[in-house]
Amino acid sequence: MTDESVFTGLKVLDVSSFIAGPAAATVLSDFGADVIKIEPPGQGDPQRRLGSLPPSPRARANYSWHLANRNKRGMVIDLKSPGGTRILKRLVEWADVVITNFPHGTREKLHLGYEEVAGWNPRVVYADITGFGDAGPDAGQPGFDVTAYWSRSGLLASTRDAGAPPTVPVWGSGDYMSAIGIYAAIVTALYRRERTGQGTSVGTSLLAEGVWATGTLVAGALAGGTPFRLHDRKAPSNPLVNPYRTADDEWFMLVASPPHWPGLTRAIGHPELLDDPRFADIEGFVKNSAALTELLDAEFHSRPFAHWKETLDRERITYSLLQTPEVTAQDPQLRANDIVVPLEGVSGLEYTVNSPVNLRGVAKVPAKRGPDLGEHNDEILAELGFGPAEIAELRTQGAIPGTAEAEESR
Repeated sequence: MTDESVFTGLKVLDVSSFIAGPAAATVLSDFGADVIKIEPPGQGDPQRRLGSLPPSPRARANYSWHLANRNKRGMVIDLKSPGGTRILKRLVEWADVVITNFPHGTREKLHLGYEEVAGWNPRVVYADITGFGDAGPDAGQPGFDVTAYWSRSGLLASTRDAGAPPTVPVWGSGDYMSAIGIYAAIVTALYRRERTGQGTSVGTSLLAEGVWATGTLVAGALAGGTPFRLHDRKAPSNPLVNPYRTADDEWFMLVASPPHWPGLTRAIGHPELLDDPRFADIEGFVKNSAALTELLDAEFHSRPFAHWKETLDRERITYSLLQTPEVTAQDPQLRANDIVVPLEGVSGLEYTVNSPVNLRGVAKVPAKRGPDLGEHNDEILAELGFGPAEIAELRTQGAIPGTAEAEESR
């Protein structure tokens, strides 16, 4: 690829932590944006330390940090200090996009409120993410994907089998999906700026993203719909859409519909079921769900998955093996479609997960490691016009780490 990419020349200031905001900046960096990540003094973004804690996989490489922060330059700035405000102002004047997830109130104290930022740079696209939105009684509450995205939205209560207690969802899953929402808002605002020349404030919340993910059920509730009971695998609402276990202890998800019923009866070796009045229509499938599920359970458990793959493929019936993340990581489909890509510069970590946004025929920037803590302080300060004496003064004032402190943090 050439040095030019979609967002070459776009300047992004990432003043966010954990996953959602930083991952949105990462998608921009994938397409060539120059992203500067700001971290506080000390240990920096908590994501540096939390990525491999249970229930996330243990590994020697800090895979989670590089997933959400690749291709960025890094600075450590004490935004509570006057010198930190001087640096922040110059960074905002430099930037096209500013991303933050500081709560309302805190961001204003750090000179990161939209009014002050827009006063420094009227063309800036200011993007933020909150837990529960900008208004309402819980606007000031902290939110994480497990609480705001999964629990409050209704998604987690609906993602379990009847009689089973709620479980803990995949760490960071709501954050990574919310990152795409922030990215979309930023790109929409950049398009608007191209037409009007005006910057603007955009954002989303983990709650809004979670309700969008639960949209079918929440929209049904808004329509006064009667909800189906929680899924019962032994007597599901539709036994043709259900997980089944094979003889070699694999699980697969069957997704069929009444037009597939003749092919399914052939696949399981029971063509006589076509004449069974219990299964003559969708109402019959629902009414006699437990009986059909019991029959399908017995048949699918009688042979290994390889047999069912062959027979279901032959009948063109949709299904999918329930793969573990470890199996998925080695799935050739991921490499064939650049869903996982090489990662440069990290010992013991050769690949990372690509962002899901693609422009066909347009290559992304090769993935390079996330920055060390404060790695690019001097480089960026010089680019912003701070001279050696000013940089030394900022160190003395505590706005940026001292040289020995910065080296120790790496």
